[in-house]
Amino acid sequence: MAWRRICVMRFHLVDRIVEVVPGKSLRAVKNLTLGEEYLADHFPTFPVMPGVLMLQALVESAAWLLRLSEDFHHSVIVLREAKNVKYGTFMQPGKQMNVEVELAGQDGTMATFKGKGEVGGASTVSARFTLDRYNLRDRNPAFAAADEWIVQHLRGLGAVLTRGPELAQGPSRASGSGVAKGGPEGTTP
Repeated sequence: MAWRRICVMRFHLVDRIVEVVPGKSLRAVKNLTLGEEYLADHFPTFPVMPGVLMLQALVESAAWLLRLSEDFHHSVIVLREAKNVKYGTFMQPGKQMNVEVELAGQDGTMATFKGKGEVGGASTVSARFTLDRYNLRDRNPAFAAADEWIVQHLRGLGAVLTRGPELAQGPSRASGSGVAKGGPEGTTP
C-alpha cells in the first residue's frame, strides 16, 4: 500500500511528553543531538537547529495535545497558519528545548495555539498558530483503512512519548472521568 510510505513523518521532533492538561495545555521536550541528519547542512561549522524545525516542534506538540484530548479522533492534523513567530537564542547539539503549548481557542476543526520553546530559560521560539484536523475518509471513503493505520501508528508513538499506554489511549479512557491520570490538573507520566 503506497499510502503507508507517504504518511510517516521523516522527523519526529518531540522526544517526550512531560505533562498534559487535556483540552488546555501540553509540555514536551526536544533533545538535540549532533547525530540529527539535518545538522550536517545547517551549518557544517556551527550546527544549530533550523528555526522552521523549532516551529515544527511547537506544531507537533499542539497536535499531540489534540490527539490525546480527543482520543485520536482525527488521523490528520496540519498547520494552517503561523503568526508572530519570533526566534531567540540558537539551539545547539547537546541542549534540550522545553516546549509549552496552550490551546487558545477552537472553531470547528480549527484550533489556535500559543506556543513557546526555551533552552535553559532563554527563549528559542514563540508563535501563535492554527491547526486543522480531519480524516482522509471524510474526503474519500476509500481511505478509511489509511485512517485506521495512521491512528494505530500514532497511538503506538504516543505510548512511547508518554512513557506508558494510559495517556496515549486518551484522557477519557485513562481515568474514566475525562481527565488524564494524575488528577484534575493533568498528568506527569
